[in-house]
Amino acid sequence: MTPPRDLDRALADIVAIRSQIARDTHFRGLGPATIAATGVLALGAAAVQAIWFAGSGPLAYFGLWIAVAAVALGLIGAETVTRARRIHSGLADAMILAAVEQFLPAFAAGALVALVLARLAPESLWLLPGLWQVFVSVGLFAAARTLPRGTSLAAAWYLLAGLAVIAVSAGTPVLSPWAMGLPFGIGQVLLAAILHLARRDADD
Repeated sequence: MTPPRDLDRALADIVAIRSQIARDTHFRGLGPATIAATGVLALGAAAVQAIWFAGSGPLAYFGLWIAVAAVALGLIGAETVTRARRIHSGLADAMILAAVEQFLPAFAAGALVALVLARLAPESLWLLPGLWQVFVSVGLFAAARTLPRGTSLAAAWYLLAGLAVIAVSAGTPVLSPWAMGLPFGIGQVLLAAILHLARRDADD
């Protein structure tokens, strides 16, 4: 009879092996159509803000974009769980957890920087749109190992777009809706195209 301690060690080894396989396997849980839809959502939100909320204060500006981000994450998360369980079956939960762990530090950094700027340096809030794009870039670079190879192109886009937004917005007190809408709209559509091409190659 196997001693309980040996059984626990064996189970722990199995969990560790599954986690390692999940980290080394290409994750196919992201749906191109949903990713593209979040890009269209960003462009639509920018248009709405430019027309009806032009010149609004930081609270209304960032409130809208936080709501847009929450909707986008909800859509992506719901489809990711469904697709991953259909495609990756038994490894789905471990792969979803690995993907979240790769992107979570960048997401947390973006939220904490926003809180610090809002609390201690509200005059610097114009930096946030560009910084958020840089953090998305960092998250995509971190997850690129388990995503299609072209994901690095989308990560590079977000990095360059974020730096460009910071450079263009430097010293201007007005928060432009397009500083958020264009980079995220283009970036998400680009990422969707990369995922679509990768899925087609995998199917072939």
